Amino acid sequence: MNSHRHSPLYRGALAYFALVFGAGFLLGMIRVPLVVPRIGERYAELAEMPLMFVAILFAARHVVRKYGVGVGPGALFVMGVLALLLLLSAELLLAVVVAGGGVIDYATGRDPVSGGVYIVMLIVFAAMPWLQAHGTNRRSSKSRKS
Repeated sequence: MNSHRHSPLYRGALAYFALVFGAGFLLGMIRVPLVVPRIGERYAELAEMPLMFVAILFAARHVVRKYGVGVGPGALFVMGVLALLLLLSAELLLAVVVAGGGVIDYATGRDPVSGGVYIVMLIVFAAMPWLQAHGTNRRSSKSRKS
């Protein structure tokens, strides 16, 4: 199997992960010391979700434009799933190293409301490269018909 054919997929997944993880890390640096003490963990996390959605949207758009040229929709879905695996690995590593807890503590210690929204956001994160490409293809086919 030709690894050069897959390298845009891997580079795209890594770039997508890095952009979104970086945005989340920066927002977390604001959320934890400044927002959580004022409104609590649940509401601080929920307030951050729309900002993370925007970061996911723009990161996926960028990655699809840069790395998704000539890549099929299935590969873009794989790109999102690979980025999700990187994201979950990084978050679990941070939870264990920084917070000193274990993986089970991290998974069970989440707020049920904001944790549920977080899971939905993870699904959105994984699917967004595919959704971006799907939306771009639909828009370009509509403009060709006009």
